[in-house]
Amino acid sequence: MRDTILVTGGTGFIGSHTVVELQNSGYDVVIVDNLSNSKADVVDNIAKITGIKPAFEELDCLDMEGLKSRVFEKYPNIKAIIHFAASKAVGESVEKPLMYYRNNLVSLINLLELMPKYDVKGIVFSSSCTVYGQPDILPVTEDAPVKKAESPYGNTKQINEEIIRDAVASGSPINAILLRYFNPIGSHPTSLIGEMPNGVPMNLIPYLTQTAIGIREQLSVYGDDYNTPDGSCIRDYINVVDLAKAHVVAISRILENKQLEQVEVFNIGTGKGVSVLELINAFEKATGVKLNYKIVGRRAGDIEKVWANPEKANNVLGWKAETSLEDTLKSAWDWQVKLRKEGIQ
Repeated sequence: MRDTILVTGGTGFIGSHTVVELQNSGYDVVIVDNLSNSKADVVDNIAKITGIKPAFEELDCLDMEGLKSRVFEKYPNIKAIIHFAASKAVGESVEKPLMYYRNNLVSLINLLELMPKYDVKGIVFSSSCTVYGQPDILPVTEDAPVKKAESPYGNTKQINEEIIRDAVASGSPINAILLRYFNPIGSHPTSLIGEMPNGVPMNLIPYLTQTAIGIREQLSVYGDDYNTPDGSCIRDYINVVDLAKAHVVAISRILENKQLEQVEVFNIGTGKGVSVLELINAFEKATGVKLNYKIVGRRAGDIEKVWANPEKANNVLGWKAETSLEDTLKSAWDWQVKLRKEGIQ
């Protein structure tokens, strides 16, 4: 019998790409998602890519009884969990902090309580480089100090990491891998799944592609007076399929019991910092589409520059980011064009 992996938030941007890579690697998958920021037809599109339709339960991870009856009792072969399900917009978290704390903390607590009862071996947690704030040393390693969060969203990532550590330290018989992502972008090369935010995009790339196709009038570049080569902020942009593959490697590490520690942390990035203006130039080069953008004032809470030192993930997990920035941006554009053809966005 093949091992089953539970993927919470599995119809979302990163979740859906991870489900594809899990299935391609021979795992059975159960998706749990409340569809608050995604659509059910993603499940059908995953099946078009892999030839296998994953099991899907429309369910909120805050629903403890639902998790018991409709997930862990219904699918008794779940061996590990990848936990994506969370509210994730920084600005919204400032406006609605209690919603963020409830959604992001209680969902994890429910899973951690249920795992030992149903003999689930481990969890891969979707964390973020936001835990580092503005690092003192770049590129940032896993040993860098965790700094005070700039938003309730960022704080939930820090607290969730602490919750996992405390649960394991208390004797809970589980293993955990915390993956701290940098900036996931792009879409699946088939253009069957991709990033499709509800309403006005909070992330740079969907706003950029929507501007390029004419949905948005203009892209704002927040600041050109930072201490960077061209004055714009620098980030580490990682292809979403490369990111998804990191989760598969982490799951196999848990199931094969190769972990040296019960809780391990890995930075998942390319190791290369790219400025916003460099990103715009790369997009124009990759697609041949000129972008309407303007420089505006700085935005509160933005980190000046951050990029990963991914050597630990490279050496310990045997994982490496492989897709070029140009190919990644082209995949994001192909996805946007497909949405326009289908009359979606």
